[in-house]
Amino acid sequence: MGPEGDLVAGRLARGVRCFIVRIDGGIAGYGWLSAGPEWIGELQLEIKPREREGYIWNCVTLDAHRRQGVFRSLVTGMSLTGRRYGMRRMWIGSLAIPAERALGPIGFEPALWFDSLTIGGVHLMRVKRASEGRLATDACTVAGVRPGLLIRGSQHRRH
Repeated sequence: MGPEGDLVAGRLARGVRCFIVRIDGGIAGYGWLSAGPEWIGELQLEIKPREREGYIWNCVTLDAHRRQGVFRSLVTGMSLTGRRYGMRRMWIGSLAIPAERALGPIGFEPALWFDSLTIGGVHLMRVKRASEGRLATDACTVAGVRPGLLIRGSQHRRH
């Protein structure tokens, strides 16, 4: 788990589930599924999934296994497991272009677009609706944001 290895015990203790993809007996990728609030460090905001919703986050594919479908397999498995546990909707945030291309074919669609920048202790974020209708409205509620420009002091949290 790299530099976040010391956070694993706390995550598991609060009910967050860890998923892995194995190839030839080794770990090729991992990710987390939460039904509760989680901090999104890149965006410096807290997502709060509602009842029967989940948030897929911190998905990592090890370098040796990139471009082999690990991320897509991981997210597919996490989504199926979440649904088995009664989750009706999964949220996932992505700032990595290759990862975003893997999400559409497995049923995810963009709800919000974020541009985010932190300079000198100030965090700037522009939020745009990616779609009209209920999905974007729900995403704004869950993420606690509104479309437009947000400027606030930078925050750092480890979770």
